[in-house]
Amino acid sequence: MEIITGYIDTFIFYNEDTGYGVFYLEDGSKAVGIIPHLNPGQHIELRGDWNSHLKFGKQFSFESFNILYPETASEIIKFLSSGIIKGIGEKTAVRIVQKFGEETFNMLDNKINMLHDVKGLGKNKIAIIKKSWEQQKGLKDIIIFLQSYGISTSLAMKIYKIYGSQTKTVVKNNPYQLTYDVIGIGFKLADKIAQSIGFNYNHQHRIKAGILYVLNEAANNGHVYLPEIKLISRCEILLNSEMSKSDNCLIELEKEGRVKIVNDKVYLSYLLDAENEIGKRIRSLASLHKNTNPNILKWLKKFQSKYSEEQLDAVKKSVEYNLLILTGGPGTGKTETLKGIIHIYEKMDKKILLAAPTGRAAKRMSEIINREAKTIHRLLEYNPVEGFFKYNAENELDADLLVIDEVSMIDTLLMHHLISAIGDKTTLILVGDSDQLPAVGPGNILSDLINSGIIPCCRLMKIFRQAEKSKIVFAAHQINRGEIPELINNKQSDLFFIEENDDEKIPGIILDLCASRLPLKYNFNPMTDIQVLCPMHKGKVGTINLNKVIQNGLNSNDPLMKKGGFEFKKGDKVMQLRNNYEKEIFNGDLGIILEKTSTDNSMVLEINGRQIKYDSTELDELTLAYAITVHKSQGSEYPCIILPLSTSHFIMLQRNLLYTAITRAKKIMIIIGNRKAVELAIKNNHVVERYTSLLKN
Repeated sequence: MEIITGYIDTFIFYNEDTGYGVFYLEDGSKAVGIIPHLNPGQHIELRGDWNSHLKFGKQFSFESFNILYPETASEIIKFLSSGIIKGIGEKTAVRIVQKFGEETFNMLDNKINMLHDVKGLGKNKIAIIKKSWEQQKGLKDIIIFLQSYGISTSLAMKIYKIYGSQTKTVVKNNPYQLTYDVIGIGFKLADKIAQSIGFNYNHQHRIKAGILYVLNEAANNGHVYLPEIKLISRCEILLNSEMSKSDNCLIELEKEGRVKIVNDKVYLSYLLDAENEIGKRIRSLASLHKNTNPNILKWLKKFQSKYSEEQLDAVKKSVEYNLLILTGGPGTGKTETLKGIIHIYEKMDKKILLAAPTGRAAKRMSEIINREAKTIHRLLEYNPVEGFFKYNAENELDADLLVIDEVSMIDTLLMHHLISAIGDKTTLILVGDSDQLPAVGPGNILSDLINSGIIPCCRLMKIFRQAEKSKIVFAAHQINRGEIPELINNKQSDLFFIEENDDEKIPGIILDLCASRLPLKYNFNPMTDIQVLCPMHKGKVGTINLNKVIQNGLNSNDPLMKKGGFEFKKGDKVMQLRNNYEKEIFNGDLGIILEKTSTDNSMVLEINGRQIKYDSTELDELTLAYAITVHKSQGSEYPCIILPLSTSHFIMLQRNLLYTAITRAKKIMIIIGNRKAVELAIKNNHVVERYTSLLKN
């Protein structure tokens, strides 16, 4: 990392929202990075690296900066008269420096009232100078203050935009407040700041922030609540302190409306409210009964020859009840059953809507049903500016039939918004495979609804003859029953097993498959047709290492941007890591990097057929996606899946994980690893319990 210094000449671009700037120094050097919008003439020190870009030429990309004060009389005059300080022109600057010399900045910082001793300066002008100096000095001091605690410039700018001149006061009084207000500041960073300031280990601010951190981490792992005893235990490990004051802190958090405590279960308030509303609306819809159209039986007779009894029963129940669950594994005819249900509603001239949790799932639903399907957010018309859904309890969706696919992916919050917008006249059909992994977010919606017994549930079990020919389908059902499939390769099969017990060799085999063998044999595009799935992130056969190996092997383009240990290049396959309602891009969506703009240093991605911009402050929302976790693959299907399975994945080897992975493959499924890992996964049917209370009380 290099250090350069210079005077700012001109800004050629500045983004007020992100703080990203492109500017020239007086010596002609171009610099790019996160910085306050400083004035020309300000002396700065930059830490970073030089790079040469085909489009943008040679530029200095800096990670941190420091505002320097000039030292000589002539430099001080130039600085003061540059327009940085309102009220000071060249003549006034000369008079001030003649009076105070090299002590000018010390005077402005500590004895600014001495400006009254400068001839020609009246009270009004001095007031303007004081205000302007305090503003620019305040910003500099705050940035430096935050950087001293290990906070990056981009985060420092975010913090300053929220708190302004009160930043220092907020951070010093309660650094844990940052975790509530600033995206990107977690408990551990806030705790590091608090410890350096001198906060007590048992300080109530620390304990309260720790409790909320543990509950949020639990929500990220699928839990709607934690038993109080588990919460306290996890907090004690996190805080390295006995939770003697936990009761008081929990009571305070409950008074603040952040948590709710019910029968020794501790909830984040919004999750309990959402779960309660879901339960209330489900019970209401399930209690409604419909008058069967007399023509239904006549129409059903037309299906008898090509539908099984299970399928006919599902079609019939779809017109008898307001609420129905349709579930089943691969090859059991869920799609054909849905087509039958939709056909019946078309015959009755009813309004039909289709939706799924993600863009990829909605696109797949459109293709197989041959009708438009939307994401749930688009269906409910989420407004990111206002922060609410157009369709809600006060403005219900206008539909006679609403079909939601991939329900196992829906978490508690999204289900709450969806169910609130459904009126009594609408028939809601929930479709999904309850044997797959549950949602990434909090809740276990599909399983909880099935287990409640409140909603009619049609479980399709019969595998159709055409599907029986697929080794993928056959193996998926074997795995689900706890049977170990026969892993013997032949040319006609769609399921292959490559035995390799050395984790060091597996990445090379995967790269060879992606770059050469599969494209040559099946004409697969490595970027769009092949997806590597992993049980976990870490290790030689985890997503982190495999992404780097595959990227280096498939993409020789120069890096456009860097974030953490990743480089992002033109042509890279990337994945969105969290919901971004403003962009209408959601957790798990995949995209391809198209280019980097010359005007505002943004990357342009194609995601779900749309071009979306990401600037440098949004890179923490993206990761490489040549290899992704099985969890992130839910709701998607790919022509070819490659799944490395190793005993080093021991902690994650579970039956539902292997079942979910194998059901993502449409044409070819390749498992690479050792047989013992496959057996361990199939034998481990211990599904990790999620703490939910939907319809259980």
